[in-house]
Amino acid sequence: MSNVIVYRLSPACDLSDVEVGAIYVGRVQGFAAFGTFVQLTDRLKGLVHKSNVRTDHDERDEILVRVKQIRPNGNIDLEEVILPSYEIKDVVRKIVSTRLADLAGRIGRTVTVMAEIAQIKQTSGPTIFTLVDESGTENGAAFVEAGVRAYPEADLGDIVQVYGQVMQRNSQVQIEIASLTVLSGEEADTVRRQIEEALERRAEPPEIPLLVESEVMSLLRPQLREVAKQIRKAVFVSQPIVLRHHADADGICSAVAIEQAVVSLIRESGGDFDADYFLFKRAPSKAPFYEIEDITRDLDFATKDLVRYGQKMPLILLTDNGSTEEDEPALRQAQVFGLKVLVVDHHHPDAVIDQYLAGHVNPYHVGGDFGITAGMLGTELARMINPAVDEMIRHLPAVAAVGDRSEAPERQRYLDLVADRYTEEECKEMALALDYEQFWLRFNDGREIVKEILDLGPDHDRHVRFVRLLVEGANAMIADQMEATMPHVRERILGNGARLFLLDVEIHAHKFTFPPPGKTSGEVHDRLCRLHPGEPVVTIGFGPDFAVLRSRGVLMNIPRMVRELRTEITGGGISGGGHLVVGSIKFVEGMREQVLEGLIAKIANAEVSVPARP
Repeated sequence: MSNVIVYRLSPACDLSDVEVGAIYVGRVQGFAAFGTFVQLTDRLKGLVHKSNVRTDHDERDEILVRVKQIRPNGNIDLEEVILPSYEIKDVVRKIVSTRLADLAGRIGRTVTVMAEIAQIKQTSGPTIFTLVDESGTENGAAFVEAGVRAYPEADLGDIVQVYGQVMQRNSQVQIEIASLTVLSGEEADTVRRQIEEALERRAEPPEIPLLVESEVMSLLRPQLREVAKQIRKAVFVSQPIVLRHHADADGICSAVAIEQAVVSLIRESGGDFDADYFLFKRAPSKAPFYEIEDITRDLDFATKDLVRYGQKMPLILLTDNGSTEEDEPALRQAQVFGLKVLVVDHHHPDAVIDQYLAGHVNPYHVGGDFGITAGMLGTELARMINPAVDEMIRHLPAVAAVGDRSEAPERQRYLDLVADRYTEEECKEMALALDYEQFWLRFNDGREIVKEILDLGPDHDRHVRFVRLLVEGANAMIADQMEATMPHVRERILGNGARLFLLDVEIHAHKFTFPPPGKTSGEVHDRLCRLHPGEPVVTIGFGPDFAVLRSRGVLMNIPRMVRELRTEITGGGISGGGHLVVGSIKFVEGMREQVLEGLIAKIANAEVSVPARP
């Protein structure tokens, strides 16, 4: 004997799809003295009179019911049936769904939307569902009672059918949800596939030329486009983005360029009026790598936001850091939590890192070097993310280039590009002002202050006055630091003819103030290079457990030297890295002399070249 057919109505079905005598899968909605209310869909319900109830049930239990009659007023009389075996068939009705991007033209009308849930936020009143489809992002509000979660069966990432009235609240389009149904099976797969295919097309970056001629960045274009596509897609599906960057002028310029592109794209794509604040976070990193402290902070915020606000776990974007084995411990933690990580960096990369990354842009991958700065890469990436910010950010690569002392030909090309707006000296002043202000900001992003320094604010005259004031303060402190330190610099002539200069910045420099040890060593190095034009110069600024290196004309490989010393000096606790000729090394205090002498020996064996410029 064949099984009895039991029908399941899809969320789109209405009363015309219900047949008298047919058996349906329902769900217990509630109870009354005269019977049990049963939902056939979110919008269709009937009553099983108490005389036709066969078993005990709880709310939301599944139940099989036969339709006894449909009354003229639309009420449905049901009776419970018990079947030993049966076959379920879905009753599917094709409906006309409204795209989220079209809701603004449907104010006051009732619509049906097929979308993915990107966020669930419980307020003191309604539950707010952030919905994403192939066209955009909008919110839906569902109310049960104040502070009570509506539709608890719906979760992040579910494909849902939402039915409700389009309203405007505080200038924001919103659906007042009358019903929300979680789709499953082929129906959900079809909607998800449509959304994915549309998002793939929508996230594809526009084809635009680079700002300047650059063989290296032309070769990097596919990698830049892939990273831009993943960032655009994260914006379109309301995935939070955490942007980590080195806290110097180059890292800041790179990150701020990307910030302008992402924030403007978030605003263009719908969602809450303050979405750009909770969907995007820029955070400076003190070290030129992703530290354990950084990932710990990021995971803390991300997991709290997931629990409290129903936000997705974020996409992590690292710029001016992320390429070296020093990043590996933090990246391993990110991997445990399933975080996707993208890197845009110009430090010498270690191959071990790529296993943790979903995208990696680095000039060394195509034969370039650190002369292609993170600020150059970040700006070109930002233009691919959102070309609308082009005019606003096109001077940032020039600021980054002079701030990072790039000697690549692209440096002058970017300076020439904006020469009608900013001189090279003005770019240098912006870079110095960034370094100075970021020192006082510590771990804060200083979003609006940094925009003022980089002339991204509304008042150019105020920008000029502010930068002038910061540069004056920075130069005064640098001069004070140099007056204290320069008399204590010790010189050695190495076997390869290089001049080596040593400075103990722990005891011969002001501490806990600007410039910090790294920049102090850089300023000392610049002065020594001017004193010895045309000669190879290496400067080491060291403290109890660290050393900072700067080189001109000595072809060192600092990451390789660090790895070799770690193997050669037992108990040194050695770590570090950076660029080939600019970097740092850490060690245990008790082994300082052995580490420094080992480092000097390797510098003495390095090849010497005639500097490109003094």
